[in-house]
Amino acid sequence: MKSKTVFVCKECGNESAKWMGRCPGCGTWNSMIEEVIEKTADAKIKKRVSPVLIKDVSTEEGERCPAGSGELDRVLGGGIVKGSLILCGGEPGIGKSTLLLQVAKFASRNSKVLYVSGEESDKQIRLRAERLDAVSDTLYVLNETDLDSILSAIDVLKPQMVIADSIQTLYSQNLTSAPGSVGQVRECTLKFMEVAKSNGITIFIVGHVTKEGAIAGPRVLEHMVDCVLYFEGERHQSYRIVRAVKNRFGSTNEIGVFEMTDKGLIDVPNPSLMLLSGRPVDAPGSAIVCSVEGTRPILAEIQALVSKSSFAIPRRMATGVDFNRVSLIMTVLEKRMGLNLGNQDAYVNVTGGIRLDESATDLAIACAIASSFRNQPLPSDMAFFGEVGLTGEIRTVTQAARRIAEIQKMGFKRCMLPFDCLGSIDKCDGIELIAVRSLSDALGYIRE
Repeated sequence: MKSKTVFVCKECGNESAKWMGRCPGCGTWNSMIEEVIEKTADAKIKKRVSPVLIKDVSTEEGERCPAGSGELDRVLGGGIVKGSLILCGGEPGIGKSTLLLQVAKFASRNSKVLYVSGEESDKQIRLRAERLDAVSDTLYVLNETDLDSILSAIDVLKPQMVIADSIQTLYSQNLTSAPGSVGQVRECTLKFMEVAKSNGITIFIVGHVTKEGAIAGPRVLEHMVDCVLYFEGERHQSYRIVRAVKNRFGSTNEIGVFEMTDKGLIDVPNPSLMLLSGRPVDAPGSAIVCSVEGTRPILAEIQALVSKSSFAIPRRMATGVDFNRVSLIMTVLEKRMGLNLGNQDAYVNVTGGIRLDESATDLAIACAIASSFRNQPLPSDMAFFGEVGLTGEIRTVTQAARRIAEIQKMGFKRCMLPFDCLGSIDKCDGIELIAVRSLSDALGYIRE
């Protein structure tokens, strides 16, 4: 048996024969770590495969089964695809193990499920299962970290679903590196992928996250799996958001909203009602925005606080929205609208722990900042959506009719939107549409 040492980038998985300060693959500094790779002298004999004409390839969608949660089914694109490999990531204590145990509870009604834990004991899992009412005659627990032992148990038990919690605790004896290293994570994931595809077993793997919020290990881990789910939200709050950042069997724009309770995670069918709960009345700097996540319109509250800075360089902070986008909007307000924001501290926050990446939130952010700067409350019955350009124009956004329907359903009487969106909207009764062409029109209407 021959062994060699290589240096692997822990961010992208790029390999190099020598150490380098900067990874040539992704450009990250100080990310190359040493790994010992062992290779057997005898190469494995691979079976021959023949190419297939593309017209002979079946286009039938893979078999799907419900996950027991309408919100999770929405994120996965309609249910769990048989034989898929799904990666779940999130901060500690946010609810990954809880949600997967609930999925195992539902799946064990009709099939065998194997829950592999490398972090918790069998007793700890049993206590959580009793709290979630997930004790079943077809739900098996395996407390093991050796990959070969896990694969042997899968071969003997032949379950229809496997949950591995977590991938960073598992190791393969073929590698001498420690569990959680780049080589071990990649090797274990590759073996699980082979088992899932060859036997038609659905496998969930849990991944730890780094302090930056990304899944620990090489980024190639995300490329190997079929679906990547991220848990968002504050662990000390009751609401959780599951977002699919990659999905080979569905949309990557859908989100699922859950509430953490004593009985586990329960679905939140109306996220807008949840995000608007506790909203202050007649408070400067508060604006309601309608954002579309996949096919679902969501109303959220954007809060802004602008105050004169006591330092030479004002402080800026954004939570739930892109910081650079907020800086751009503040520059437009100062240049085009004459608001003196250069000596002001500015803080922008989206309540509820949700993150909004859509450019349709620009108009609400601009109005919230102007409202806080002028200390003038915005109308409490008005919602906003629209993109702000560098010249101060309000540009059109997609799915305007769906946004207005959600705004009207939540009881708002007025909606400020881009003027160009009026052509795609049918007649709306019970809500006043305020179409604006520029920030000057928007702020001028609010000031009246």
